[in-house]
Amino acid sequence: MSTTSLHDYIDRMPKADLHCHLIGTVRASTFAELARRERLELPADPERVYADINSLPPDPALYRDTRIPVPLGRSADEPEVSYSLFQASKWVVDVLRSPEDLTRIVYEAFEAAHRTSATRHLEISFDELSEHLRPIGYAGVVEAYAEGIRMAERDFGMTGLLMAAVDRSRTGDEALAWVRTVVDNPHEYVAGIGLDNLETVGPPERFEAAYRLAGEAGLHRTAHSSEHAPIAANTITCLDVLGCDRIDHGYFVLEDDAVVERLRDEQVPFSVISTTSRRSWRPWRRASIRAMLDAGLNVIPASDDPGMFPTTLAAEYRILADDLQVPRERLREMALAGVDASWLPAARKAEVRARFERELAALDAELGAAGA
Repeated sequence: MSTTSLHDYIDRMPKADLHCHLIGTVRASTFAELARRERLELPADPERVYADINSLPPDPALYRDTRIPVPLGRSADEPEVSYSLFQASKWVVDVLRSPEDLTRIVYEAFEAAHRTSATRHLEISFDELSEHLRPIGYAGVVEAYAEGIRMAERDFGMTGLLMAAVDRSRTGDEALAWVRTVVDNPHEYVAGIGLDNLETVGPPERFEAAYRLAGEAGLHRTAHSSEHAPIAANTITCLDVLGCDRIDHGYFVLEDDAVVERLRDEQVPFSVISTTSRRSWRPWRRASIRAMLDAGLNVIPASDDPGMFPTTLAAEYRILADDLQVPRERLREMALAGVDASWLPAARKAEVRARFERELAALDAELGAAGA
C-alpha cells in the first residue's frame, strides 16, 4: 500500500479518542473572538500565542538516567518567545463566561474531531469551575457541555462522554470535595474522573479517598501516570490504589521490566500521544511509544490538546505509521481497542464496535487488504 493510500485509509478509519482535554480543543479563532469580547489583554494575538506554545520540561536532572534518553536541551523548532500550555489554557478559561460559550466549545471540539479524523466516539475531560463559571453552578455547567455533545450526536452521528478532571496540584481534601460534587450531581454524560496536571507535583496516592468515592459511585477512573515522573511505580498505584481501568500516557513504565510484564499480561489500555507541548520531548515520546508497542502493551492513540499543540487524532495515527512503521493491521486493532477501552455502557459499546467493524470492512474492501 502506498503512503498516499495508507494516509487515506488512516484518515477515513473510524476512531475513538479517549484522552482529550476540553480547553485544549478550543480553536484559536474562537479564543480570539471571546478574548476580544472580554477585552482580555494578551502579549500577542491568540493565533500567535497558539503558534508559540512550548512548555518547558520539569527539572532536567530528573531524567539523566532513563532507559530511553530524554532530551535535556532545547529543540530546533522551539520559538524564541514561548507560552506554556498551562498559561495558554488559563487565558482561554478566563474568557469562558456563559453556558452558550461552553456548549459552543464542546460542539466545535466534536465537529473538528469528526471532520479531521473520522472520530466516532470522543471522551472529553473538563476541569473544576473557574471563578466566572461558579454562578452557573456545577449542574448548569455540565448540562451546557452535554448540550454540545447532543448537538454533535445529532449532526455527526457521534457518541461522546465527559470526565471530571482532578487537578493533582490540589490537596487530597480539595480533590475529595470536587469528586463529591460530581458524585452528588450525577449526569448521564459524566462517566468518570481523571487525574491531570504535572505528575511531579501530586503523587497518585494523595487522591486515594477521592478515587474511592468515585468508584463507590460507579464512576470509571483514569489518571495521567508515568508521564513526568520517571518511574513505573505511579502506574501501579493508579491501578491498585486508585482503581483505574486505563492509564493516560504511561511512557515511563518502561523503566521497570516487571511492571511492563504485568501491564502486557493484563492488557491495560494506555492512551498515548506522540505530540506534546514540550517540543524537545517529541522524539523521546515517539521512541517510548515504539518501545511500548514492541513490549506488547495495549497502546491507543489519542489527541490530548489538539487545538493547542496542534494535532489531530488522524495525525497521531499517521505518525505511528510513518515514523514508527506501525503496520495498517495494527492501526486497525488500535481503533477497535479504543472502543473496547471506552466508558460507554456495555450495550452501546457493542453497537459502536459493530459500527467500527462494518466501516473497517468497507474500507478494506474499497482500498484492498494488501499491504496491511
